Amino acid sequence: MRITYIHQYFITPEMAGGTRSYEMARRMVAAGHQVNMIASRTDGKLSGNKWVREKIDGIDVHWLPVPYNNSMSYMRRILAFISFARRAGGYAAGLDADVVFATSTPLTVAIPAVKASRRRKVPLVFEVRDLWPELPIAMGALNFPFAKPVARYLEKWAYFNSAQVVGLSPGMCEGVARTGYPADQIHCIPNSCDTATFDVSAEHGKSFRNKRPWLGERPLVIYAGTFGKINGVAYLAELAAAMRPLDPEIRFLAVGGGAEVDLVRARARELGVLGENFFIEESLPKAEVPALFNAATVSTSLFIPLEAMWHNSANKFFDALAASRPLAINYGGWQADVLRETGAGVVLDHGDPVAAASKLRDFLHDEAAMKRARDASGSLARDRFSRDKLASDLIHVLERAASERPAPSMRSHLAGKGA
Repeated sequence: MRITYIHQYFITPEMAGGTRSYEMARRMVAAGHQVNMIASRTDGKLSGNKWVREKIDGIDVHWLPVPYNNSMSYMRRILAFISFARRAGGYAAGLDADVVFATSTPLTVAIPAVKASRRRKVPLVFEVRDLWPELPIAMGALNFPFAKPVARYLEKWAYFNSAQVVGLSPGMCEGVARTGYPADQIHCIPNSCDTATFDVSAEHGKSFRNKRPWLGERPLVIYAGTFGKINGVAYLAELAAAMRPLDPEIRFLAVGGGAEVDLVRARARELGVLGENFFIEESLPKAEVPALFNAATVSTSLFIPLEAMWHNSANKFFDALAASRPLAINYGGWQADVLRETGAGVVLDHGDPVAAASKLRDFLHDEAAMKRARDASGSLARDRFSRDKLASDLIHVLERAASERPAPSMRSHLAGKGA
């Protein structure tokens, strides 16, 4: 099967960020399929405006240089989305394919995906990583004229031009179904755990700790991810401040980059915890992340109090499971349910850092609860969220789509309903 895989922000293990598409694509290749990855290169290592082709672990990656970072304004980000969508459509349409697979965000990847699907006369499978446009609307990102109705139309247009739709959480799948898209063509395939990647010896964690005199053998609570507005990483600094009078030995480390790094650093300094029990380090390449998790006592996944984010499928959540590390999160939804049901971690009160610090301290000092959490995390990674299993599920969806006729256009679907 020839797969044209469109992911604007494709990441390899040598880069910082989530590698779901890389991991899925290399498993597609291992299963005997040909994969052409259509992506943008945002790190400045490529210049100009021409496509560059590179072979990475059997994946044919086609890069287009398009500057992008989280410090850009919403408008500049949208322009980056549109720039890629405009160029990628014609390029992808020129590649032989049996199926087109496109993954959001941004939702604008649907534009080149539909173009390639129609031009090649092959089906499209669309993957929903965030509930667009609900999330940007909730964040206030789409507050200019006509943005919301255009975004909602684009959402339905993406789904109804797809033979199958994949959602990364139950809530995302429910959101797709609410548009009227057929439920039997929606598949929940969440982010997943690559246990082999995180199965490193304790020496890696010990080496990580030995390089940081402020850490030693003390308990370590980490955040590894983006410092974006949606993440609200300043909460970790507030948690550290509330923890100091309870247990000054517990250390907090936030690793990553993004628009709010300086804001988080300033908040930590204001609270008097920066360099005391709270520390910030730059993003690590994905290949170095296992040592960080091996050194951690507890890993966190954080978001601002926004219910639309409860449907997320955060990489950091699954990386912690893959490393058999207990989790602490400060939001509700399906991931909170998983932690409560299995004992793999704790759910902290976002609005009360003092109560959250007390709950986290008690958890860290309860050896039996910590062991249960480590065991539960490892079990979830192996049995429920195995990367190999979920990649196999995704390949099955693509094969099913390729064996069937392309989905009708949205116009045809709406006409059939009498619209």
